[in-house]
Amino acid sequence: MMDNRQISPGQKTGMTVRRSIGKGKLEPVLFTTFNTVFMICLVVVTLYPFLNTIAVSFNAGNDTIRGGIYLWPRAWTFQNYKAIFASGTIYDAFLISVARTVLSTLLNIFLTTMLAYTLSRREYVFRQPITVVFVLTMYFSAGLIPSYFLIKDLNLINSFWVYIFPSMISAFNMIVIRTYIGTIPESLMESARIDGAGDFKIFMRVVFPLCKPVLATIALFVAVGAWNSWFDAFIYTSSRQHLSTLQYELMKLLSSTMNSNSNPNVAAGVGMDQDSARALVTPLSIRAAITVVASVPILLVYPFMQKYFVVGLNVGSVKE
Repeated sequence: MMDNRQISPGQKTGMTVRRSIGKGKLEPVLFTTFNTVFMICLVVVTLYPFLNTIAVSFNAGNDTIRGGIYLWPRAWTFQNYKAIFASGTIYDAFLISVARTVLSTLLNIFLTTMLAYTLSRREYVFRQPITVVFVLTMYFSAGLIPSYFLIKDLNLINSFWVYIFPSMISAFNMIVIRTYIGTIPESLMESARIDGAGDFKIFMRVVFPLCKPVLATIALFVAVGAWNSWFDAFIYTSSRQHLSTLQYELMKLLSSTMNSNSNPNVAAGVGMDQDSARALVTPLSIRAAITVVASVPILLVYPFMQKYFVVGLNVGSVKE
């Protein structure tokens, strides 16, 4: 028998509320599930190339040519790393790269922040023209040949300071830091000025400590750029072995390996005994080992910068 009783308006409202509550509970679960799956896929896509490079770097060169190396070496060997560190110049080049990276980062951060603070002051009458001049340098460049002659006239050829002086100021970094300084309350600087502090003391005691998030981000960018640079060593200091950088030495090693393995039979280990073929390094295997050697030192810096990195990247997104 069919139930002819009608549903009252109150019952309809209760059923609607229950459906809304059920839907409200379902949406967060679906979003969390989708977000988790998406992030896992993103992590896999991001990590796989690096893990594959590590696996190839520990795999025998002639075996790597066959392909099929994914996350684990098929023929374990340390020959690729032995080939890199066989030359004694690699250690001196490593020290030069470390010294260059540290000095370039410290000087760039300090001097660029001083410039950004000066150009952020509204009472400085020349701040707009000077800012325009620096912005123009981001879009227009004289080129390699005029830059070389400028470095030569400054007597920086075959000098360690050729790595430092050209990178002491960055127009882009100055704009980013100046934007961040603009978010610092003016009342803090006025209070320090009332207490008798001058501009330099305000910069050192107030502005510089409050800029830690953006400075950490900029420092990371500058350090990575200085660490990975090799072209300036090739142009300006190639005739001085003791001034060679790590990246330049690794580039020369890769080039020599490619030239020595230009013969496909030699590259595949044809006509060699098992030990000789296993000791052979190929451009693919040595390139993977070079990537690991060049990347690991700078990757060690990231954990120390992580807590500032997200804040620094959002500079200027919210203005007071």
